[in-house]
Amino acid sequence: MKCFFFRRLSRSNQELQNKRSKKKKYPAGASKSTSSLASSPRSVSELYKEKEHNLKVLTLEELSEATNGFSRMQKIGEGGFGSVYKGTIRPQNGCGHPILVAIKRLNTRGFQGHKEWLAEVQFLGIVNHPNLVKLLGYCSVDGERGIQRLLVYEFMPNRSLEDHVFNNASPVLPWKTRLQIMLGAAQGIAYLHEELEVQVIYRDFKSSNVLLDNDFHPKLSDFGLAREGPVGDQTHVSTAVVGTRGYAAPEYVETGHLKVQSDVWSFGVVLYEILTGRRALDRNRPTMEQKLLDWVKQYPVNSSSFSMIIDQRLRNQYSIASARKIAKLADSCLKKNPEDRPSMSQIVESLKQAL
Repeated sequence: MKCFFFRRLSRSNQELQNKRSKKKKYPAGASKSTSSLASSPRSVSELYKEKEHNLKVLTLEELSEATNGFSRMQKIGEGGFGSVYKGTIRPQNGCGHPILVAIKRLNTRGFQGHKEWLAEVQFLGIVNHPNLVKLLGYCSVDGERGIQRLLVYEFMPNRSLEDHVFNNASPVLPWKTRLQIMLGAAQGIAYLHEELEVQVIYRDFKSSNVLLDNDFHPKLSDFGLAREGPVGDQTHVSTAVVGTRGYAAPEYVETGHLKVQSDVWSFGVVLYEILTGRRALDRNRPTMEQKLLDWVKQYPVNSSSFSMIIDQRLRNQYSIASARKIAKLADSCLKKNPEDRPSMSQIVESLKQAL
């Protein structure tokens, strides 16, 4: 559930900034001063307007028909944002078999619901990466019956990472599969941080937002809280503190200063979740074990007791050396000083080595 709570660049980040600056070319005969004005960073909304995308605009009637009137039998998820339904829509050209989709119907009580809906349309409208969920279309209705905001995504049949790691009724997710899922998720976030014209801070990385296709290939979902990163000499974005308790970086919770390193902290939390099989915050456990990060501190990575934190469902499926590497990587993501945390591209390389 979403809760409203609460200068130095690393070498790799500096190299990234240098790489971005090298991409800027000045037209022949133009002065640097006039060209720099022309090449100022464009916002996500500007990029969205300029991009040729194939998002389908659907009517409320079409989406109601696709979900049997938003039947409870079709509901596959629910959260602070609203409800998600399984449905089928006609192909873009009207030919061929119906397409299986996930339809998110947002709660639109007040401005926040529309703001999150618009953020998802714009951010997913400009991105293109195999580890980010595809937005296929949307619906926006302002009528006598109130405001309706809906989003249509590709359907992910294996639900989320959360469903497999914490649900004892599900088959045990193998250690190697867990690492492959985290590698794909890291590649998706690295793309947002480092490869777009505008830097994107995901701001809501958690196991329930890592969706899985038929082959357990991961795709990040739910971009309603995503924000554009700092530009120029800025080191952070100042914003209201939103997110999910247990995953948000402490410096962001305390100050409202949002950085790409905030996503890195959240990634470290999820690394410990797949290692331990425990949630970041679990009120059903004894008091001393409710906060995952506090609990794992009792079993340091190089101690003889470290293996006690590893998910018991894994039994002998994992290498203790690999598990230690993942715990060390998680610890580096959870450094108190944000600038001491690795970049997402460094995390990608570490996960490849662990695999």
